Amino acid sequence: MELTRRDVLAALAAVSAGCASPEDATGDGLDDERTLVALAEVLYPATVEGVGEFVRRYSLARVEGRSAYRAGMADALMELDEHAETFHDAPFAELSRDERDTALRELRLHETDPDPEGAARERVRYYLVNELLFALYSTPTGGELVGTPNPPGHPGGTATYRGERR
Repeated sequence: MELTRRDVLAALAAVSAGCASPEDATGDGLDDERTLVALAEVLYPATVEGVGEFVRRYSLARVEGRSAYRAGMADALMELDEHAETFHDAPFAELSRDERDTALRELRLHETDPDPEGAARERVRYYLVNELLFALYSTPTGGELVGTPNPPGHPGGTATYRGERR
């Protein structure tokens, strides 16, 4: 399954408050998009293609004109890299997929509550993990992976909400 421009637009529409479209985003993205893409490659199913472009376009539009949110994401990315450097002797993006998965498990992100002002792992969960998962699963492509090809807010007719398969 390949993530497309349509998926970027669908994800941005799902979080439409305070977001620019990918075409309108003109400011700086995140300094460390590599780490964000590497994280998405672990979080997203291996069958999903086009992850790098999807994440770059989504994150650029998501942080456009939102300096505090951008700073929160940048800090969370730095925290993730610092953990990887401390325990795996390399930045997060340079680790293998399995090592990145291990680093996330070490942070116990699967049991951490997201909090934008909390401890490092709570910020990583809020700004990075939840953001990337929401971006994917709010799209038709991501929704199809979990059996909801038309997430709420996307057209699909009565068959979609009744659970009928086409």
